Amino acid sequence: MYNKKILLVDDEIDILDMMETVLKKEGFKHILKATTGKSAIEEYKNNSPDIIVLDIMLPDFDGYEVCKQIREISIVPIVFLSAKDEEIDKLLSFALGGDDYITKPFSPKEVAYRIKAILKREQLYKEQNTEWIEIGDIRICEEKGRVEKAGKEIQLTAMEFKLLVYLAQNKGIIMSKSQIIENVWGSDFEGFDNTLMVHIRHLREKLEDDAAEPQYIHTIKKMGYKFAE
Repeated sequence: MYNKKILLVDDEIDILDMMETVLKKEGFKHILKATTGKSAIEEYKNNSPDIIVLDIMLPDFDGYEVCKQIREISIVPIVFLSAKDEEIDKLLSFALGGDDYITKPFSPKEVAYRIKAILKREQLYKEQNTEWIEIGDIRICEEKGRVEKAGKEIQLTAMEFKLLVYLAQNKGIIMSKSQIIENVWGSDFEGFDNTLMVHIRHLREKLEDDAAEPQYIHTIKKMGYKFAE
């Protein structure tokens, strides 16, 4: 749990530094910080934190908008921080996908323990309920819509993800282009050859160490594609 990455978002540097100090004392090693909504989203996309502590009042756009944008691509736990303690604010935060709501002023140690509780629940849930396809250093969870390589989340489009899941579920088996198209795009899809090649190229660029020498998605000449075992 203490290897998890925590993203702290607040426009007050003193609060960020205080929370970082307390979290490190509680054993957390990887603390990311952002002071604007835009930088928070960039930090999430670049570093895939395991939990976000998110202030609502930010200088560019508010924490609600940050939450909405992140919820379009991820179910990462989000803990809201706010000086607002009205019921409507709390209800809105939960409606947008927040996992907890803490009002200012707050105890940094309480925030640390709430983070621990959420991460522990997440870990237990994953262990008990989530099935992952694991091949090399790539992990794929169809249920969560998540792909990881060496522990870092990889962002895919919906169709790239669907294609990857199909290939990985049939790892070690040569799948013809027509089989792939029928199962991923549908039997009535036209112009599949170029579309499939483009999606394969994009997957290789995102997943392979060297897209020119793929280790996972192999082209089998005149036959189709095969995902390595």
